[in-house]
Order: sequence, then structure tokens, then C-alpha cells
Amino acid sequence: MRPRHRIALPARRHAPPPGVPGIGTRPLFDTNAQSFDAKPVSEEWPLSRTEYYDDPDAPEPNSLVVAASAVVSDDEGRILLQRRRDNGLWALPGGGMEMTDSLPGTAVREVKEETGLDVEITGLVGTYTDPRHVIAYTDGEVRRQFNVCFTARIVRGRLGLSDESTELRFVHPDEIGALPMHHTQQLRIRHFLEHRERPYLG
Repeated sequence: MRPRHRIALPARRHAPPPGVPGIGTRPLFDTNAQSFDAKPVSEEWPLSRTEYYDDPDAPEPNSLVVAASAVVSDDEGRILLQRRRDNGLWALPGGGMEMTDSLPGTAVREVKEETGLDVEITGLVGTYTDPRHVIAYTDGEVRRQFNVCFTARIVRGRLGLSDESTELRFVHPDEIGALPMHHTQQLRIRHFLEHRERPYLG
């Protein structure tokens, strides 16, 4: 979850993807609930985040935020992804570390906030701090990538959207390549699927 914007700038507009009917609430986590879209989405919403990678036109970074993400998979090997509201792209759940967090605790908290699921950390996929990856927000913040990606298993919870995403879905690995997703997110998933003996350090 990002801190509150300090400067409001005009945002680009983008047509959202087709909505998926909501599944309602369920008493326990159900991996058969592949998609959840309980909130109506207007025909347009403002995008507040733009991703750059090795782009000479990218703005100069002015911020560095420690962040964590998690690969959460179900018993069928599908991976939990969210479609972010701020850029329209699919991504792993995750976000910035707070002063009261540990880094693994950040991943647990963010998964809970963004998906409604309680998870526990089971391992480390890797560190992702490539300075060529720059994230610009419409409030003037330009953030350098700094993310530590964990693996996690589901303990309990009800699948539910937060205000930060428009859709949640458990996706089979073979289908991930067809989703609109920044390649740095695909890299984390690929490293997870490779079952590497050592975490990726990059």
C-alpha cells in the first residue's frame, strides 16, 4: 500500500478489461473461485503508475521504498495474481514495508490486505533491485525497484478484492504468458517455477 499522494497531477485514462461476475463471499478459502470481481468498474479509471525498464525516456528516480511480494499457489499449482488498478497490469500481491513490519511480515500483511487471505512465508524466491526498473506515479514520485519476493502458503481467509485491484485470479503457469504483465513480475514467477536451489539475487 502506497503512502498518501502529496501532489495531484492529471492522470492518464485507460479502458478497463472486461469485468468478471463476482462470486460473493465464501465461508472458507476455495481454490475453485478462480476470479473475484465484486466491485463495479467504470468504463474508465485513472492510471496513476507507469512502469519503465531500461528506457532512456524514463524520469529520474527520486524515491527508494523497500517492498515485498509473495508467490501464493494453490494445491493445483496455480498462482494467485491481481490486476492492479493503478496500471491495469497483472502482478503478484505485494507492497511497501512499514516501520512496524519485518520484511516477511510485509509480504504477509500485503497479501491479507490485497486478497483477504492469511498466508505464512515458506521460502524466498529472490531479491529484485534492478536500477533499470523505474516506477513513476502521477503524484511526482519516481521509484526505483526494490522488492524481495517470498513464497507463501494459504492458512485461511476469504478471497476478496481491495481498492488496489480490479480482479483476483488463480492462474495456471501455462496461461501467465498471455496476461498483460510487466516482465519483471514474470521474472519472479519464472524463478519460482524453476525451483532454484538458491534464491535469485538481482
